Amino acid sequence: MTTKKEEQLYSDRLEKLENLKKAGVNPYPPDSSRTHTVAEVLSNFDTLADQGAVILTGRLRALRGHGKLLFGNLEDESAIIQIALKADVLGEQFDFFSSTVDVGDILQLSGNLFLTKKGERTLQVSTFKVLSKSLRALPEKFHGLKDTEARLRKRYLDMLANPETREMFRKKNVFWSTVRNAMVEEGFLEVQTPVLESIPGGADAEPFITHHNALDRDFFLRISLELPLKRLLVGGFEKVFEIGRLFRNEGVDRDHLQEYDDIEFYWAYAEVDKVMDFLKGLYAKIATNVLGGSVSEYEGNKLDWEGQWQKLDYFELFKKATDIDLNGDVTVEMLRKKADQQGIKYDPSYGVGRMIDTIYKKTIRPNLIQPSFLVNHPTILSPLAKLNPKNPKQVLRFQVVAAATELGNGYSELNDPIDQKARFEAQMKLRAGGDKEAQMMDEDFVEALEYGMPPAVGFGMSERLFAILMDRSIRETVIFPPMRESE
Repeated sequence: MTTKKEEQLYSDRLEKLENLKKAGVNPYPPDSSRTHTVAEVLSNFDTLADQGAVILTGRLRALRGHGKLLFGNLEDESAIIQIALKADVLGEQFDFFSSTVDVGDILQLSGNLFLTKKGERTLQVSTFKVLSKSLRALPEKFHGLKDTEARLRKRYLDMLANPETREMFRKKNVFWSTVRNAMVEEGFLEVQTPVLESIPGGADAEPFITHHNALDRDFFLRISLELPLKRLLVGGFEKVFEIGRLFRNEGVDRDHLQEYDDIEFYWAYAEVDKVMDFLKGLYAKIATNVLGGSVSEYEGNKLDWEGQWQKLDYFELFKKATDIDLNGDVTVEMLRKKADQQGIKYDPSYGVGRMIDTIYKKTIRPNLIQPSFLVNHPTILSPLAKLNPKNPKQVLRFQVVAAATELGNGYSELNDPIDQKARFEAQMKLRAGGDKEAQMMDEDFVEALEYGMPPAVGFGMSERLFAILMDRSIRETVIFPPMRESE
């Protein structure tokens, strides 16, 4: 709600805007110029001070003083510099500046550089130009604001008031550029596949639905990159990856968003152990490039990304936590009883696979803190992975786990079309039973497999890893996350 003070400030700035226009000044001109960024001026101050006038652009962040001398701060993306405005230098423009310019305005300033008596590097303004008149005063409350909802709702103010927010998104750029460069250096080809899909596949998730007017048919927003990329393996490519946006119509919490960026890669003729070795190096490189070191902190726990990663067996952990041997005859009734005993909530429509996954996430995963590989998942949880030749109840799958969450998922890809079709059919039965996240039958993908897909290992990783490295919720590490309507 707008306060009377804010309304008055807005009114005052509108009046200054009109005064600029009456003076023949365009408060939003199409052109601007500058000779240096603020950071360049500060790093080459002595040299530039001897060379004459410089031209800077940026936002006026502070203004202080009185009489015939004003000091302020000008900020561009690179840094902040002090400015000085003197009446005897600006002449009649000094009063015009004082009466029309406010903190928050975006300006073009030219002048000479000098050091104040206190040694402050300063621009003495000789001319100025308004590039964008700010009609709203920058709210003081956004500096250090702890209310996450308020900061995310007006993220642009969060960025203006809190430099650490802008720095976080610079680090996110480093995160994705590190991933991309590592894939290219390993010989992978980057590709782009459609966001709109006839059949969503590759993950257990509820999709969003949209309508294509020209084709007069519904499409799904993709929930995974997997099936299109594996079609490329059928088509003759051997090492492909994509970094793209995924959409999943699920709940919002510290680890989940409805839309987020993800990388998936598929490596023909590779084996699981080889890919896990590659990933250990990749995760350590990501942490080092983003943080400056291979150790991060998350909720008070130090995570060593370059340390000794354990291999954790899913079946062993599950038996230890529940006394249920997944190698035996496991029924949904048995799992529901165990969940009830441990106070774990579940949907009555859940079958054996979904119950196993729910119990795992509530009893086992919260204790997985250090970066590790979780291996040997139940076959029922992995409709796109190859069976473990040593145990048909398991698949050749691995997950990167750390900080009590999943940070990557990979497996030896199922390339047997008959087995794949049977697993799709099993998933469709789950959907018929009410499981909205069970996968759909994709006849075209099965047909593609019938032409032959080479043995391959696939892997996917989302930007959740970046959130863990930043010790933030994933919503905080997205520039403009989806929000509930404000009341």
